[in-house]
Amino acid sequence: MLLALILSFSLADTLITGVVKDSTGAVVPGATVIAQAQSASAQTVTGPDGRFTIDKAPDGAATLIVRAGGFAEKRQPLSGPSEIEVVLSPASFLETVTVTPTRTEQRLGDIPASVRVLTSDEIKASPAVMADDVLRQIPTFSLFRRSSSLSSHPTNQGVSLRGIGPSGQSRTLVLLDGVPFNDPFGGWVYWTRVPLVSVDRIEMSEDTNSSLYGNYAMGGVINIITSRATRQTIEVKPQYGNRNSPKVDFFASDRWNRVGVAVEGSFFNTDGFPIVAARERGPIDNNADVDYRNVSAKLEYTATDRLNAFFRGGYFTENRNNAKIGEVNDTRWTSANGGVRLRLPDESDLQAHVFVDVEKFHSTFLAVTNSATTRNLVRLSTDGRVPTNGVGGMVQWSKSIRGSHVFSTGGDWRWVDGDSQEDSYGAATPTVIVPPVTIQPVPTVQRVGGGTQQSLGAFAQDVFTPASKLVVTLSARVDRWRIYDSHSLETTAATGLPTANNRPSLPDKDDTVVSPRVAALYHVSDRVTGWGALSSGFRAPTLTELYRQFSVAAVVTRPNNQLGPERLVGGEAGITVAPARNVTVRATWFDNRVRNPISNVTIGVNLQQKQNLGRTRIWGIQSDVEYRIGSSWRLSGAYLYDQAKVTDGGITNAALVGKFLPQVPKHRGSAQVAYSNAKYANVALGVQFSGLQFNDDLNVNFVPAATLTEAGYSTSTLVGLPKYAVVDLTASRDIGPNLQVFFGVQNLFDQVYFVQTNPSTIGTPRLVNGGVRIRWSGR
Repeated sequence: MLLALILSFSLADTLITGVVKDSTGAVVPGATVIAQAQSASAQTVTGPDGRFTIDKAPDGAATLIVRAGGFAEKRQPLSGPSEIEVVLSPASFLETVTVTPTRTEQRLGDIPASVRVLTSDEIKASPAVMADDVLRQIPTFSLFRRSSSLSSHPTNQGVSLRGIGPSGQSRTLVLLDGVPFNDPFGGWVYWTRVPLVSVDRIEMSEDTNSSLYGNYAMGGVINIITSRATRQTIEVKPQYGNRNSPKVDFFASDRWNRVGVAVEGSFFNTDGFPIVAARERGPIDNNADVDYRNVSAKLEYTATDRLNAFFRGGYFTENRNNAKIGEVNDTRWTSANGGVRLRLPDESDLQAHVFVDVEKFHSTFLAVTNSATTRNLVRLSTDGRVPTNGVGGMVQWSKSIRGSHVFSTGGDWRWVDGDSQEDSYGAATPTVIVPPVTIQPVPTVQRVGGGTQQSLGAFAQDVFTPASKLVVTLSARVDRWRIYDSHSLETTAATGLPTANNRPSLPDKDDTVVSPRVAALYHVSDRVTGWGALSSGFRAPTLTELYRQFSVAAVVTRPNNQLGPERLVGGEAGITVAPARNVTVRATWFDNRVRNPISNVTIGVNLQQKQNLGRTRIWGIQSDVEYRIGSSWRLSGAYLYDQAKVTDGGITNAALVGKFLPQVPKHRGSAQVAYSNAKYANVALGVQFSGLQFNDDLNVNFVPAATLTEAGYSTSTLVGLPKYAVVDLTASRDIGPNLQVFFGVQNLFDQVYFVQTNPSTIGTPRLVNGGVRIRWSGR
């Protein structure tokens, strides 16, 4: 996008004022403006009207630097009172401004870390209706399994970057506008909560980020950044897909002087699709479907050009059928957060926010009693509820010192309290025969497991530029986490008496962890940049790993209240080459060693338990290339080679040494060609492929030969989940200034691919959708 930046200012009495606008004449709020000299600098942020004021300009020759997320940085000499019109060229890959990796605004080309930014244009070029399916075009991103959030249970939607400890519990911190977004009890992510229509960009930092973000960021950070409120803006995106799948997204905002308001929402439901392979499907199997409603509102208030505040409140409800008759889950989540940002008299920046989450999750599991024959007998196995409350906050202070240092320090705190309340039904419970009969099952055992988890952390960071070509980042963080008031209650339902497993009180757990990081980037030339980093991270076990039992297909996984934290030491090195302005090539080597990783360990037939292993090693090479041909064509591709293995099974799991981590393929990649011309159309064709991966810790599970053959695979016997590739297509065309029509297909050739064994479960089939995007924008 072409952006024109118009600044008018006066240096009389060292006062600098101005306004920031885009090429359409609309103001750009929230842009960072820096007046930088050799010995000092002053900084501010544009207000809702795009205006800024710097009370005192630094002495001597100064440069005005303007940064806005998603746009190229602009530098302009300050030479005296005048009006300056600056036109910015479209941002190249390395010119994009991002905030997530260092918690401060910085050009992507100056960040010594592996970072990927998905722009709003790239999001629109995807036919996906869920955010996780959009992110799959980045090979380092994956959920626990290959399945989409369209069809998978929420507890399977944990994020893994680079294959670091894949499980239902994320090793990656997900943020929405800088506020934690992961489920507070289990760490997984409700991707249906992401308001795609209003997402400005998604920033992904793939290296460990514990030195800045703490516990949840051991495997990286994903920050979803939404659009700010603008004057008289309404965007509505109704669409309809096959399998009876209507969806409506909307975003509306306005500004009145110092106040801005934005409302956004997403409504979706679908009849879904079967996920058990056709050959193994029985009468008890039906469609996996989802019906959700997500609405939030944001209020922004700019008291002065030095002080602004915000408040956001949201409500989310989701209901799912898990592809078996009578097996369902539902979620109700109320969230609220708010914060302030203040420019202090010394031109430093102080910001803080707080957040509150109140969530109720409910899920049933039905055991198939004759899965080895016809799947027509099923019984209720568990009925669980998980009420969770969470509170947290963050404060951060940043200051540019002498033009060569950007120093930041701050802290955060988080408190989570939750219980897994489960009714368990024994094998003697009446069995439902299809067609079902009416029964009133009675629980045999009732369990309540949970506790309170609290973490407190403080961090400091210095982004130092000792020379024009060299950027050094030093950061460190100390965390204190504690789990207390924990319990694992178990009673016999008929009598109310405790069983032998009843533990009214469990010992408290606590630890103090230091996570340092050192990184450097060097611009060898205008076209070649090299960088490297060494870092340390950690992750404390979640409440679900400690206290919640769950089942997937025939496998029951038990919690483990004796789990300890995971520790990671890692390094990465990369090179970026821009042989021409429109071409960018990157390659990154990484090596992560995890001590005491938490894994699902097989301890019996169809029985697993969460356990700390000894060590794992995840290393590999990732690369990506982007080539823009003129103003209309964009070609891109990415590839990940990933070796993720157990190197030490611990005292009791020596047999796991040398085994591949489940759900981590050795090869993964994507490619896309996109054409964009407002006069004609926007078209994008993408391919995603994934190599063989294992389904279990022992690397022995397999899809039956007959099932593979019926699905069209030439291989009749194969341990693990076979490789696959899918093709996506999207096309859109503007009809006038306020209307766009679009059409998209996921899995264009209806490729059958496997995501789980026993029974063999398949991924998303061909999905077709189309609709319109209507937008009004006032001035």
